[in-house]
Amino acid sequence: MVRLSAITAFFLITFAFSANSSDLPKEKIKASLFPEKQSVPGVIKKIGTRAESRLRAYFERAGVQYPPSRLTLIGLKDEMELEIWAEKDGGWVHIATYEIYAASGSGGPKQKAGDRQVPEGVYRITELNPNSRFYLSMKLDYPNDYDRLMARHDGRSNLGGDIYIHGRAKSKGCLAVGDATIEELFVLAAKTGTEKTRVVIVPYDFRKKTPKTNDEKGPAWLPDLYENLVREMARYQRG
Repeated sequence: MVRLSAITAFFLITFAFSANSSDLPKEKIKASLFPEKQSVPGVIKKIGTRAESRLRAYFERAGVQYPPSRLTLIGLKDEMELEIWAEKDGGWVHIATYEIYAASGSGGPKQKAGDRQVPEGVYRITELNPNSRFYLSMKLDYPNDYDRLMARHDGRSNLGGDIYIHGRAKSKGCLAVGDATIEELFVLAAKTGTEKTRVVIVPYDFRKKTPKTNDEKGPAWLPDLYENLVREMARYQRG
């Protein structure tokens, strides 16, 4: 059996590609080798019409202007739901509830890289990623200031990161909401402004269940975190 070196194999593949593509325009050959990355405006232009047709219907039904002045996304880990709330006249109005298709881990905050936990707390969207391998994604600012403060208190390091809300239906510490939903969320966050959008993630709906703070496996600061989140969730009540 003849074994080809990596260099020999590379030249053979290159020759074969050149022979089969000699009649292609240079720009098409370049595009096939180096596909162009999408931009946020480019994605909005591509999917905006269909996403906004659905979004406008939700907002019209709720009696809220689109896009809203401020936006909150609430991730309920146990219920596997993502709620959308918009500000109106100083209060908050429920707009829609989406299914979360995948969210790894269990109840409790994320504490280190590789634990596959979805964080719990109040976060900001720091980036809209139009080139995600999960179709589209929105990056959260985990670890936030509170996460870092508690880590210093515990003497922990390597907290992990790269936590997203994204498309598809697989997750390792992120919230996967499917492609149709991420289209709507991506456009909504872009139109509202990421600086006006916050994300609240809780283990379960604190408006319906009292937080469990006596978990021996949980950190010592868990009661403080959940007390803050109970106050935060109280702002979002359906009429």
